[in-house]
Amino acid sequence: MASNRGVVYVKPGEVEIQDISYPELILRDGPGVNPLNVGRKCNHGVIVKVVTTNICGSDQHMVRGRTTAPSGLVLGHEITGEIVEVGSDVEFMKKGDLVSVPFNIACGRCRNCKQQDTHICENVNPDRPGSAYGYVDMGGWVGGQSEYVMVPYADFQLLKFPDKDQAMEKILDLTMLSDIFPTGYHGAISAGVKPGSTVYVAGAGPVGLAAAHSAQLLGASVVIVGDLIEERLQQARSFGCETVNLKEHANLEDQIAQILGEPEVDCAIDAVGFEASGHGEGAGEAPATVLNSVMGITRAGGRLGIPGLYVTGDPGAEDKDAQEGTLKIRFGLGFAKAHTFVTGQTPVMKYHRDLMQSILSGKAQIAKAVNATLISLEEAPAGYREFDGGASKKFVIDPHGLVGN
Repeated sequence: MASNRGVVYVKPGEVEIQDISYPELILRDGPGVNPLNVGRKCNHGVIVKVVTTNICGSDQHMVRGRTTAPSGLVLGHEITGEIVEVGSDVEFMKKGDLVSVPFNIACGRCRNCKQQDTHICENVNPDRPGSAYGYVDMGGWVGGQSEYVMVPYADFQLLKFPDKDQAMEKILDLTMLSDIFPTGYHGAISAGVKPGSTVYVAGAGPVGLAAAHSAQLLGASVVIVGDLIEERLQQARSFGCETVNLKEHANLEDQIAQILGEPEVDCAIDAVGFEASGHGEGAGEAPATVLNSVMGITRAGGRLGIPGLYVTGDPGAEDKDAQEGTLKIRFGLGFAKAHTFVTGQTPVMKYHRDLMQSILSGKAQIAKAVNATLISLEEAPAGYREFDGGASKKFVIDPHGLVGN
């Protein structure tokens, strides 16, 4: 049997490249696998040779020890690759197809999937609706920061690129279709961005940058990005965003007013999530900061897109309530301003084909926006450390050295 290697979570602050099992069309027992999923047959699945797989900020939450992820968990949910084996129940996907794998695992059969709510599929995670590869409490599907990975429900989920050679030329853009580009776009759509909108994006990490680029594609007149790290803000400015350094300026309303002439925006996007920090020099962790600040600056009747991750279990939180996902949110303010809040994982399949077309046509420049940076599988642990230190890069792992060859 062929060999396989992957990025494995060892303990807080540490990942390793380890030999892991070559995938089969069945879900075997292992770290994080729900007992009710053990032995699940996946003749509807395929084995994918991974061409690119990205490090995500959501992975960092686990690596920092901020979840209940078990040691030995194979990481990675942003996967692009070539099909090398096809299950007996797969009809339309073929060996040799180059495909994007949505990070949501979805059956295509349940009520939610039929409504395009593939982020809350009812049949893939015994714990609750919704699942993803290589992620804690998501059913135990093996992660894709590896050489090979099994993908279930292939006919329904996979996005095949129409021309393999063209796709490889744009692979650093197309690799973002598995998660980050649809997630940023979903944040902008959820916030109601339209031509002429003024938009505030909290967070200049890869998701925030993807949301900012998406807002531009949707016709926003001004996109303002806020962050605590100047290097990230420089990246946002590189493609035309206004910026606010929240380490230097604690009062967000004043900074918005300096840019727009008024202290509010039409739409706001939270691309930070539960590890948010307070504003100003020396401010510590304050998980409700972003949610409260975006309510404060969004006009009455506005919408808030919240692609930033919030969890039900955060053992590393400083406050007992936050450890179970209970935050001190000024909900009364949101009620008084008649805000609409849109939360949850992104239903990738709702957007990925259209975004693929925008990439192939040259309209979207997502790799440039997020500063896609190619690394080998062996360099992944160093990539995790650099990303955790605030580097303004989206690390793209090339397990087989195929990109650019």
